Amino acid sequence: MTAFQSASIILPVMNETYSLRQTVEIIEQDCSKDVKEYLIVVCDRTKKESLEVCEEIKSKYGSRVKLHIQKLPFIGGAIREAFELASGSHTVLMASDLETPPEVVKVMIELVKQSPNIIVTASRWIKGGKFYGYNPLKKFLNFIFQRIFSILYSVSLTDMTYAYRIFPTKLVQSIQWEELKHPFLLETIVKPLRLGVKVKEIPAIWKARTEGESQNTFFANFVYFRIGFRARFMPKSKILKPNITYLLSD
Repeated sequence: MTAFQSASIILPVMNETYSLRQTVEIIEQDCSKDVKEYLIVVCDRTKKESLEVCEEIKSKYGSRVKLHIQKLPFIGGAIREAFELASGSHTVLMASDLETPPEVVKVMIELVKQSPNIIVTASRWIKGGKFYGYNPLKKFLNFIFQRIFSILYSVSLTDMTYAYRIFPTKLVQSIQWEELKHPFLLETIVKPLRLGVKVKEIPAIWKARTEGESQNTFFANFVYFRIGFRARFMPKSKILKPNITYLLSD
């Protein structure tokens, strides 16, 4: 059993400025003693203004902030590299645009202190969760998608595509990830489910970002089906990196 010791917070940055700053400030106010590091991931397309805020945050919080220039492409590549860099006992996957409300981080941490081997994930669909500024058609299709995959994986989860989660770090560093684009965010929940990892949902209120543009297009969402179906029927041994077996026997 892996006890909670500290959290690594992953923050991919493309065009966020004040929202990135506010995200870090809220987490610091709520649970700074539990956060070991902020892994801020940037790329060659990250805006100059955003890079300046990254440097500002690093200057303020010192060695607890690590700036990483990603080598693998796209959002999946950024997070995959950050997973490998994480040194806390647990790793938080979230956004830096306030679409993942940072005040929920403290709730996630308190829950994994009690049950350190589970994944805690946010849901916009359960009581206490909500959508603001979400495209109505996309919301309807999102609901249908959630129902399909909750049935396929025989779970009661309601929001498998909302990439706001805390994981045991050893778990994410043991899985052989495949996706590079946004379907990677679904991969981060379906592969652990396939391994038998328990997942607990908590409510979160989603609000559309107020700066920059989303890098996920509407039609790209249909590609999520590929990894969802592929992982469901993948042998557990193929999900883990070579020579990693401990998760299969836990």
